[in-house]
Amino acid sequence: MKPKDRQARILEIVARQGEVSVEALAAMFGMSLETARRDLQALASVGALQKIRGGARRFKLLTEGSHRERLVEDAGAKAEIGRKLAEIVEDGDTLFMDTGTTTLACADALAIRGGLTVITNSLGIAQRLGEQPAGHRLYLLGGAYGADNSQTLGASVIEQIERFQADHAILTVSALDAEAGAMDADFDEAQIARSMIEQARNAVVLAHSKKFGHRAAFRVCRLAKIDVLVSEMPPGGQLADALKAAGVRVH
Repeated sequence: MKPKDRQARILEIVARQGEVSVEALAAMFGMSLETARRDLQALASVGALQKIRGGARRFKLLTEGSHRERLVEDAGAKAEIGRKLAEIVEDGDTLFMDTGTTTLACADALAIRGGLTVITNSLGIAQRLGEQPAGHRLYLLGGAYGADNSQTLGASVIEQIERFQADHAILTVSALDAEAGAMDADFDEAQIARSMIEQARNAVVLAHSKKFGHRAAFRVCRLAKIDVLVSEMPPGGQLADALKAAGVRVH
């Protein structure tokens, strides 16, 4: 069995049982203890499960509703995040923008900026920025079409991202945790966000305060990879301490 297929099976076992030991996995799949540990480490590295002494357990993970449902949630907070983002972005900047209801709301706020170059996998973001009279240059990344979010996904999107360099990667996330970092509830979206971070000078994460202290299934990045966090209100407690230690600027 290929490692990817085996790890998918391991996730199913952890989801069903709640917890599993290295020894039990080795016996189930006829593999060595070291291979079982490597599989658990690979899954833990993307936030899919929590490693514990001698095994792993499932997280209680944040999931998301449909794009349509999320569009009408927390409109005031998203507008405030957009206002703050527009103060960070400068005229003429080059931006990656990923798909999300927060990044979509922020596209309207960027109307005060002129001459942006925006690379995105979101049809909605491209349409909104294209309607602005600010002379933006827009690049819509091509790939498999996701109808719910009006976005493109998959390997071809990631390959195209690698052809660009940007001042900022503007990203929305499903969850933000002091230990696990920034996470997304969708595997493909997390991969795209990670690729955008690698091709940008700054990683700017947009997160409603409701996402603080939660975890989702797929890691986007550790806190140390984030340059700026933009939210409608500052985080507190352990997350605030972790962001400060990681050198993240909070707006």
